[in-house]
Amino acid sequence: MQAVWRDALGQRLESILLLLPRRHHKAIGRWVRGRAEHSKLQRADCILMSWGKSGRTWLRVMLSRFYQLAYGLPEGVMLEFDNLHRVNPAIPRVFFTHGNYLRDYTNIWDNKSPFYPKKILMLVRDPRDIAVSQYFQWKYRMRPVKRMLNDYPECDDISIYDFMMDPQAGLPKIIDFLETWQRELPKVRDSMVLRYEDMRADPESALRRSLIFLGTPGTDEQIREAAAYASYDNMKKLEEEQVFRLSGTRLAPADRANPQSYKVRRAKVGGWRDYFDDEQVAAIDALLASRPSPPFGYGATTVA
Repeated sequence: MQAVWRDALGQRLESILLLLPRRHHKAIGRWVRGRAEHSKLQRADCILMSWGKSGRTWLRVMLSRFYQLAYGLPEGVMLEFDNLHRVNPAIPRVFFTHGNYLRDYTNIWDNKSPFYPKKILMLVRDPRDIAVSQYFQWKYRMRPVKRMLNDYPECDDISIYDFMMDPQAGLPKIIDFLETWQRELPKVRDSMVLRYEDMRADPESALRRSLIFLGTPGTDEQIREAAAYASYDNMKKLEEEQVFRLSGTRLAPADRANPQSYKVRRAKVGGWRDYFDDEQVAAIDALLASRPSPPFGYGATTVA
C-alpha cells in the first residue's frame, strides 16, 4: 500500500511540475528525487545498486519471498526499503537504487563518496543485454516525465540499433556507469558483486550469497522455495495475475495485450544478438572492445 501512495504522490508532483518551464521542471524533479535518495541512503542497512534492467526486480521477488517464508509474512508484500523492517526489525532496510538522482542533491559529481560508508550489493549484467531490455522498457513502459528527467529519447520512432548506440540512453552510458562503479566499489565499507548471468545459471546459489551478505542467512528449503517462486514462468504468472499490485506498478504490464510491455519479458542471456544483423553486432562489439578495461569482465567476447 505504501508503494501505491508513493506512486500517487509522485504523479501528483509530476502534474504540478508540468506547469513549470522544462529546464526548471527537470532540475527540480531531479533534486526532489535526489533528496529522497539521500534520506534513504542514510538509513539503509544495505544498498542494492544496479543499472535498470539488470535483474533487480527478479532478485527483489526472491528476497521478498524468502522473508515471507522466514518471518511468516503474507504473499504479495514486496520488499520496499524499510516496509518489512518495520514489521520485523530482523529484516534489513534494503535501498534498491540506480543512483540516478543523488548527485543532483549532493552536487558530488566526480565520485561515489556518499556511498563509501555503506554495504553495497552490486548487481551487474552484460551491458548489451541491458541496453536491449532498456529499449523495450523505454518504448513500452517508461512515463514521459521519466524520459525527460533522464535524457531518454522522447520520440518513439527510433530503431533498436540507434537506441543501443545512443550516448545518452544506450550502451555508451551503461558502460560509463559500470566502469565508474568498478573503479569506486573498492572504496566502500563492504561490497559484493552479483552477476545476472550467475543468477540465471544458479538462482539458489545467488540468493544464498545475497542473504549471507545481507546478514539474514536461510535454510536450504527456504532458499529453494524462494528461488522457485521467482522462476521465469512463475514471475510471468505473478505479473499477469498482479499478485504484487499493492506494491505499485513495478511488476505489472503496461498493456496486457502487448507482451513487450511486460516487466518479465525474455530473461535470455546473450539475447541482445537476436535483434541485430551481423554488421550491427560487429559495431556493437567494437564499441565495447574500444574501452580500456572490460567493466566487471564484460568484454566484447562475453557470452555468459
